[in-house]
Amino acid sequence: MENREVARILRETAQLLEIDGAMIGRFRTYERAAQLLDSLPESVQELAGDRENLTALPGIGEGMADHIQEILTTGDYSLRSKMLQKYPQTILSLLELQSLGPKKVAFLWKTFQASTVEQVEQLARDGKLRDLPGFGEKSEENILKAVEVFKKSAGRFHIDVGEEEAERLISHISSFGKQIEIVTPSGSLRRGKETVGDLDLLVTLAPGTLTPDLIDSISAHILMYSGIDQTLARGENKVSFVLKNGLQVDVRILEKKSFGAALLYFTGSKEHNVALRGRANKMGYTLNEYSLAKLPDEEPVAGETEQEIYAKLGLDFIPPELRENTGEIDAAAEHRLPKLIDLKEIIGDLQMHTTASDGKNSIEEMALAAKQLGYQYIALTDHSKAVTVANGLDEKRTLEQIRKIRAADAKNLGIRILASSEVDVLKNGKLDFADDILAQLDIVLVSIHSYMNLERAEMTERILAAIENPYTQIVGHPTGRLVLRRDAYAYDMETVLDAARKYGVVMECNASPERLDLKDTYLRMAKERGVRIAISTDAHSTRGLSLMRYGVQMARRGWLEAGDVINTLPCDELLAGLRPKPGANSQLKPPDEFQLEIQSGQAPGVKAKSRKTK
Repeated sequence: MENREVARILRETAQLLEIDGAMIGRFRTYERAAQLLDSLPESVQELAGDRENLTALPGIGEGMADHIQEILTTGDYSLRSKMLQKYPQTILSLLELQSLGPKKVAFLWKTFQASTVEQVEQLARDGKLRDLPGFGEKSEENILKAVEVFKKSAGRFHIDVGEEEAERLISHISSFGKQIEIVTPSGSLRRGKETVGDLDLLVTLAPGTLTPDLIDSISAHILMYSGIDQTLARGENKVSFVLKNGLQVDVRILEKKSFGAALLYFTGSKEHNVALRGRANKMGYTLNEYSLAKLPDEEPVAGETEQEIYAKLGLDFIPPELRENTGEIDAAAEHRLPKLIDLKEIIGDLQMHTTASDGKNSIEEMALAAKQLGYQYIALTDHSKAVTVANGLDEKRTLEQIRKIRAADAKNLGIRILASSEVDVLKNGKLDFADDILAQLDIVLVSIHSYMNLERAEMTERILAAIENPYTQIVGHPTGRLVLRRDAYAYDMETVLDAARKYGVVMECNASPERLDLKDTYLRMAKERGVRIAISTDAHSTRGLSLMRYGVQMARRGWLEAGDVINTLPCDELLAGLRPKPGANSQLKPPDEFQLEIQSGQAPGVKAKSRKTK
């Protein structure tokens, strides 16, 4: 079993226990174990081969090791099965609604026997929740908004899930033998969309090997894949099936001469393809999934590669991420496509968390893992005190964390370690720390984690107040969206981006597949205004550092080039280019002097007054 599957079973057990009213310590044990398995770089299946490997993991005692081994052996967990005899499986889907937590879900079950999204939606529409304790008219509105998000996301999967499934399938298909030349994904996965609704794979055979018997043998081999739940179709050159997680997969077997045309066609988008076919027709061609052909006799003139098709149509090659019919065809015709940023151009990561707040690894572990990725610097951004659920740091702990970061940096590990914080933006727009604390940070990154349902005007003013604060340098996950779970909070993006440009504030493109925030359209708006971007992973473990590629893909979809992204710069240039904080030339104290201040209890900011924001 994959780590993700084991973690899901543990997490569902925790959710069912919380709905059932179990003691917090009991269900939190399962939650922590699920989080750990999600962040493990190693396979839990392989680790469990030696029980001592499991119990050596942080937070995994003898009892939890038994539970994990039971899941790996049976594919399920007895306590979860027992709880599902008491509660319908569908009750877990209610927890995907932004406005409902386990206590409210339990209340709805007890009061109305409501266990599906449809039932809860009807209760809200009928006005049956507004007078209940813990609810209200506003709660009904929020539930209906959350239901709409749920409906839009049904049947879709995060891009990393699609990528992982594609990698496993490609490995399986390729193992058929040397007749398989290329196996590549197309569709929304190749375009770098936030989510995928299905998975399209193209299989190209070595020249001269395409025969009905070979196609039949390859199809049979594909359908031997262990992750298949249901076979949908097995045709002349196509196999379709549904995986156990519900993701539909279509595999097409092609001749090499048609590979480029098929890749172009099945990559999409539909809008890009329609516009491209229209251009082809005007030029006397016809374009389909088999070839670009000259009219009227339809003699093929290109088809083996995408590049030759674009060239025949008088276009520069258009990267897959840009194929949304938003001006890329005209730009390609006029040779003004951007030189899109590449993952190898990223040399630092400016948001991540350690064990000081809600991360799984220490300062040095995060630094050394980033060094292995080739980074020159990182910024450690543990949460500030307002985010209690993430063990946010108060002033004293923040000063101590800065000291530890500076001490680790002084060890010359081969990577620069910057002291930062993910400082919460409070409801009134003020920051969670006073100026004297902010002044001690190398970089000040601010984010919103509460009061996300404010009205548009009020949220706009809140973000503007944070941007106007002279210490704010980067705004983290600027719209607060959680892909497939929560829509962005409402505010005037154009006004906010104009303010970011005015004050020299950087906007983040958060690379976590659950966020991917800012999204592509907003990134392009930022670029047009000259607002700089930081692509960060928001990693909560060393494993999470590898998520940078998803942020880069989103940046490419936003037409960004290396010059638009600050963490393509060397560290000193990056720091010099950030918005200067008040007194920036003297604010950072040497580690030894800073340590003496902490020990004496005189470190600035511990008793500082909050500054007045506009």
